[in-house]
Amino acid sequence: MGEADWKAFHAASGLEDWRVTFSGPGAWFRTASLAEGVALISAIAALDGVSEHPPSIDLRADGVGVRLTRDLSEIAAHHIELARSISAVARDLGIESSPARVQHVQVAVASPVVAEVIPFWEAVLGYEKLGDEDLLDPRGRGPSFWFQQLDPDRPLRHAMHIDVAVPRDQGEARIAAALAAGGRIADDSHAPEWWTLADPVGNKVDIAIWPDQPGAA
Repeated sequence: MGEADWKAFHAASGLEDWRVTFSGPGAWFRTASLAEGVALISAIAALDGVSEHPPSIDLRADGVGVRLTRDLSEIAAHHIELARSISAVARDLGIESSPARVQHVQVAVASPVVAEVIPFWEAVLGYEKLGDEDLLDPRGRGPSFWFQQLDPDRPLRHAMHIDVAVPRDQGEARIAAALAAGGRIADDSHAPEWWTLADPVGNKVDIAIWPDQPGAA
């Protein structure tokens, strides 16, 4: 698992329904009813090999969200065939995808003492630790929390901002919508990996398209 795996996924054919964000490959399938969504989930559950590598599934009245992993680093070769199979059963049921609905929201907590602050947030949120820097909602509902290590010599002792990872083909539209709603670009020096936007009073959010970006494959 690692960079080669998500690049292989990103470059594979037959995955037009899928987009890669911080949490790995995801897709959203539009449905007309809960019954149609249940039918799709039942078809996914019946796929060969799905019990060994079960995806996270979110049933809503207007659609079904599917995530193959909880983290980018968990992508493996078998996810390519699983994604193709899920798309195939959706097509058989006449259900279309909506890639614009795919996103991942992350709260970034900056601190020069990451190892000391993570246990507090793990306890207060009821989250689970992933690696040395991340906390995930075990229910798969809330945003992930990333703990960003700062230089201890920096005067800032604590800070938070929001990261919103969207598919590459949705990045410009999302930024344009934010600007039209009164925001401004605070920093574009890291584009096209991410843009830092600010609301009218200065609160900041990063719009990120990494790793689903030109040249990523």
